[in-house]
Parts: sequence; structure tokens; C-alpha cells
Amino acid sequence: MPLTAAVRPLTAAVRPHTAASRGARHRAQLGAAEAEVLRIVTDARTPVFVTVRADGRRRYSYWRPLDSTTGRGGCYAALPTAECDALHAAGRITLGEPLADPDRITYRVSATRTPAAPLRALPDRARAA
Repeated sequence: MPLTAAVRPLTAAVRPHTAASRGARHRAQLGAAEAEVLRIVTDARTPVFVTVRADGRRRYSYWRPLDSTTGRGGCYAALPTAECDALHAAGRITLGEPLADPDRITYRVSATRTPAAPLRALPDRARAA
């Protein structure tokens, strides 16, 4: 299910990710769907969860708030499982503590904090000036 601009919840500016260790890809190298999922997960006002059923099926979802201008929202929205799994495998998102029910386990999904890129030293020519 592609996420379009028409169904995006309002969000605050998101701090850009830097290159991460553990084999994670840089944000510019993410696909459009993966970048959109990461944008939703990094928004602190949008809690994202993954539900793992007893048969192994996973469903990533979040609550889409009601948009008063369009009248849309006020419901749960599913995120594309393949893109979420790719972000999890790359270390860009993590799963929180499990909440177990008899037929499913639910985890809170959050973005990982990537270390900032080291500052490059000024060239000798710039230091001399």
C-alpha cells in the first residue's frame, strides 16, 4: 500500500539521520516507501506498533489522527510490511518491550538514534588564516 501525500498526518520537522554504523544505509539511499515509513516512525506524536500473530504474520500500524480540513483520519493505518522489515533488518528501527496476548505479541516501534558524523578537521590553509 503506497503512502501518498493525501493521507499523511501533519508532522513536525524531523531531524535528518546521518550515516549509521551496523550496516544501516544513509537516508538518501532509502527507497521512497522506506523514507516515508521512517518519517512516520520518527514522529513522536505518532506511536507505531507491530503486531506479531501466532502464525508469524506481522502488521505494522499507527493511529492516523483526524484531519479537520479534509475530514480524513481517525483510524488505524497499516504500514508496508516489507519496507518496515527492511528498516528493522538495517537497524534503522527497533522494537520495544513485548506485550503478549494469547494469540499475538505487540511491540512499540521506534527509530534508532544514529551517531552524528564526525566533524572534519579544517585544512591547514584555513587554520593559518
